[in-house]
Amino acid sequence: MIIDAHHHLWDPSDRPYPWMDDSVAPLRRRFDTDDLSALTRAAGIDRTIVVQAAHDPGETEWLLTQPSPVVGVVGWVDLTAPDVADRLAALVDGARPGGAGPGARGADSGPRLVGIRHQAHDEPDPGWLARPEVVRGVRAVAAAGLAFDLLVRAREQAAALALVDAVPEGRFVLDHAGKPAIADEPRTTRPRAGEPCAAELRAASAHPDRGPGDPGPADAWRSRMRDLAARPNVVVKASGLLTEAGPDWRERPVHRYIRETVEHFGPDRTMWGSDWPVSTLVADHAAVLATTQAALDDLSPTERDTVFAGTATRTYLVEHPSQT
Repeated sequence: MIIDAHHHLWDPSDRPYPWMDDSVAPLRRRFDTDDLSALTRAAGIDRTIVVQAAHDPGETEWLLTQPSPVVGVVGWVDLTAPDVADRLAALVDGARPGGAGPGARGADSGPRLVGIRHQAHDEPDPGWLARPEVVRGVRAVAAAGLAFDLLVRAREQAAALALVDAVPEGRFVLDHAGKPAIADEPRTTRPRAGEPCAAELRAASAHPDRGPGDPGPADAWRSRMRDLAARPNVVVKASGLLTEAGPDWRERPVHRYIRETVEHFGPDRTMWGSDWPVSTLVADHAAVLATTQAALDDLSPTERDTVFAGTATRTYLVEHPSQT
């Protein structure tokens, strides 16, 4: 079984997506479950988690109406709103079988709300996540039995750590392995069409502070990963790394970053996500999945199952007491 724990759906004709500038022009069209289903069938993906891409409650309501293979929604709510707990309760209730809210569904169809995300890396204030009103909102997310996805780069690291420490009862998910600057890495000498073997990956990861192309951009990222992995209430997504590497991702050490992500957090705290359709800026859906599988090909079958399904199930799809 494979669960895609991070992808998007959108229709820019329904609402604005301010981040969709000319640099991502191919993404400015509708991507829906008709597109998604064709890809998941071809890849053998059983279930998916769709993630918000706009600070708009209407988008979350729309995502909660999506059909299979979507089973969970990481949505958005105004974390600073005085009535944030009530807003979360309405979304959770509406996404239950027989619920009355905007995401109301029948007993055998439709996803449920499994988490909340705010695109903190787009906030002018790098300390936004640590603001008292935001911390209060994330506590309400935790009380509702929902995970909170962290979309942060190096700039927001200190605030993200402060938030995690301030809400120890919360479940946090680090999106895209903290968005490392892979595009700034030196190009590898590996042929474009080649893939590293398991022995190469083991050799590169045997020195967590020194590898091909180091010292360099990886050092700060490794420090960030160590800090976040030290918090037991944080899990990570091995997602979006081809996009971070850029169009010439085959010439960057993407495999090493995938492998080290798992080494920092362990398979039990790592999940895979395609980041489709953002990933289509550099690679097709099949290449994203195959690249991750190749990077982790010397994990045990149990460890691979955990990365590709088990962690996502435990993090997002297990009903938590506060939602029962």
